[in-house]
Amino acid sequence: MNKLVTVVAVALVVGAVALVGCTKSEEGGRAGTDTFKVVVPLIGTDVKQGEIQTLHVSVERGEAFKQDVKLEFKAPKGSGLDVDPGSTTVKAGDKGDVQVKITAAKDAALGDQTILVEGTPDKGDPAKTEFKVTVSAK
Repeated sequence: MNKLVTVVAVALVVGAVALVGCTKSEEGGRAGTDTFKVVVPLIGTDVKQGEIQTLHVSVERGEAFKQDVKLEFKAPKGSGLDVDPGSTTVKAGDKGDVQVKITAAKDAALGDQTILVEGTPDKGDPAKTEFKVTVSAK
């Protein structure tokens, strides 16, 4: 019985962390279950000048959403941040997870920067969200 209580408690904590750990865009696609959301980290990503950080972005699909989604990442001009890939397509049959590398130039602007993420389906409305990157001196 104690093991069951422990397993349930751990599952609740992991579930709570998963809910707190990401931000979801408004729905894109069409009404009903034919929609999707773009999911990005809730907590900002820290990167030092001249270094690279990797983070995960995903497409969360509604039950009936069976389309490709093109994800585009845009760093502010003059920030010294580069996002690789700048864009990628998540195919309808794919799991929906994408690894994104954020590179801060050696002279990247210090402080908080906002990366815009836009997901555009083959048909329907796009979904937009953003995440924060904090650049610090090396």
